[in-house]
Amino acid sequence: MESKVYLYDTTLRDGTQGEGISLSVEDKIKIALRLDQFGIDFIEGGWPGSNPKDMAFFERIREIPLSHAKVTAFGSTCRPNVVAAEDDNLLALIASGVKAAAIFGKSWDLHVTDALKTTLEENLRMVADSVTFLKQNGLTTLFLAEHFFDGYKANPRYALRVLEAAEEAGADWIVLCDTNGGSLPTEIYDIVKSVTESLRTPLGIHPHNDSGVAVANALAAIQAGAQQVQGTINGIGERCGNVNLISVIPNLQLKLGYHCVSSEQLQELTQLSRYVAEIANMTLPNNQPFVGHSAFAHKGGIHVSAVMRDPKTYEHIEPQNIGNIRRVLVSELAGQSNLLAKMEELEIDLSLEREEARQIIASIKEREFQGYQYEGAEASLTLMLLEAAGKMKNLFTLDSFKILMEKASVRAITSEATVKLSINGETVHTAADGNGPVNALDNAMRKALENYFPCIAKMHLADYKVRVLDENGATAAKVRVLIESSYNGEKWSTVGVSTNVIEASWEALADSIRYLLWKEGCEASDIQPPAEVRVGIVNH
Repeated sequence: MESKVYLYDTTLRDGTQGEGISLSVEDKIKIALRLDQFGIDFIEGGWPGSNPKDMAFFERIREIPLSHAKVTAFGSTCRPNVVAAEDDNLLALIASGVKAAAIFGKSWDLHVTDALKTTLEENLRMVADSVTFLKQNGLTTLFLAEHFFDGYKANPRYALRVLEAAEEAGADWIVLCDTNGGSLPTEIYDIVKSVTESLRTPLGIHPHNDSGVAVANALAAIQAGAQQVQGTINGIGERCGNVNLISVIPNLQLKLGYHCVSSEQLQELTQLSRYVAEIANMTLPNNQPFVGHSAFAHKGGIHVSAVMRDPKTYEHIEPQNIGNIRRVLVSELAGQSNLLAKMEELEIDLSLEREEARQIIASIKEREFQGYQYEGAEASLTLMLLEAAGKMKNLFTLDSFKILMEKASVRAITSEATVKLSINGETVHTAADGNGPVNALDNAMRKALENYFPCIAKMHLADYKVRVLDENGATAAKVRVLIESSYNGEKWSTVGVSTNVIEASWEALADSIRYLLWKEGCEASDIQPPAEVRVGIVNH
């Protein structure tokens, strides 16, 4: 039978201590519900009494039934020379209404004498009294031994006495914290192994990532006998962050044979990671292990050819097991296998002879030499493949566009774009304002097309990036514009290249609309000019 590893998530508390991370009460509720759905065992909601937001969270979450997780409140042991029953911090934990509490206490003698300014014996009293008080009030109690590994290395006997005080008082869990994140996996393994021989209470591990080995430390602790991992989604947290549960969970379950969540829940891992990132307004690295956009992306032709025969050749797990997907990149390094795999991935049904495939690859390589990049603009690549096979119909073409920008001393700069398009034999001439030339151009093009293709109204520009390709060219250099668009929850990217940023932007904007129309299955025969549209000027 698989050994169970309990998951303790502190994204809502420890994670929010990360620089640039701020969650509203509503954000915390949304994340908590998603964590519960995923199968997290303990969800640490915050520190009651420390701020109004955390108290509001505990009040809200009491009204919401969770299917699995146990909401946990965080706090500290009672203060020196204060009995637990009279300590405001511990009373706030009780008042929060939770059924579990995690309290930290000092296990490094340096912190006891220099930070708390108390005696070693008084610290032991504080730990035991606090745990006893919480247990008497019916709470599942987790004791977090702060700075345990540094404390153990400095004074192992005293560090163990702290743990023994918590155990004798009835703690349900004792969690060993690498608070400074400075320990290495071999140290973690040896120390945890030693502690398991001294205690009966189940152990947890709470590693930080200051040395870049938090995931390895968590795995080492579990292999040494710990049964709980405390971390955050995407590893957010103070300084260099907490251990990333998104990496720990699949390593434990798929590599080491432990049980964390069901296989169905594990398939939601990638979506969980991206969901929390979206709410926290953070950008995930493309190369984030397991769940990154590039985690199962293959670029070299030899790699792709091998992966298409047997994915195990270049993939350490099956991406679908954690909800990710395999991607094949098409670039100047591509071979025929990349192209065929990419068409299969994009579900483009093309029948290409070898010579046709070579011509398309040559075209891609030539365009990348000119500055195009299709790894990050797969929608433009899809259109290029469809055009090469004669399966892409142009539903509109550009006749011309003009951009007018005006800056007056007493007014902000204004932009107006005029666009003339040919749509199914009709000439449509529109104009629109915008908060910049690209926005004005986008608005004018939409204005011309939305009457014919109403779905465009629901498409939004999600991101816009410009990169100078030749720094030596100064203001005359080529630029590459990447645009990300979204429609009904789906996102795609397109690219344009020119020495003129407006022309490059037009190319990427036009591709984004053409891709949407292809996805929606629009045909030229579907186009019916609205009654209010006539050849010439559409009022604006």
